[in-house]
Amino acid sequence: MSLLSADVIQAAKDSVLCWLATVDADGQPNVSPKEIFAIFDDAHIVVANIASPTSVRNIAQSGKVCVTFVDILVQKGFKVYGTASVVRKAAPGFERWAAPLLGMAGERFPIHSVIVVAATAVEPVVAPSYRLYPDETTERSQVQSALRTYGVAAGRRGA
Repeated sequence: MSLLSADVIQAAKDSVLCWLATVDADGQPNVSPKEIFAIFDDAHIVVANIASPTSVRNIAQSGKVCVTFVDILVQKGFKVYGTASVVRKAAPGFERWAAPLLGMAGERFPIHSVIVVAATAVEPVVAPSYRLYPDETTERSQVQSALRTYGVAAGRRGA
């Protein structure tokens, strides 16, 4: 069975950003948003290094990472734990790993390297309301609540 299931792939597609968590040699965590990312295959996520010196430095010290995708309106998503490596532009295989990212980056965002995450575990992320109030919490109710909270007049997914 694939770690990056159809549900994980859809969550990634539905997310505007992913969040990449790394840790430095002293154990200090770093979490940063990444705008250009893709599910590469059923075992890998690729993230463009556009302006991520801390993430790249941390991965060089410890490859343990967590990538999170959350649909902020539905308030569900996934955490993908894994081991990351950085593939620089001059390295063999760069073009292969960068291929799904290049169209998203276009000419506007230079990709300095690609962060390749080999998935080792996946966990769902859900808002507490789904667990605490399962009889009254639906994706539709969560979207409606989020739209009110964020002051958005019209939304998606049946809101």
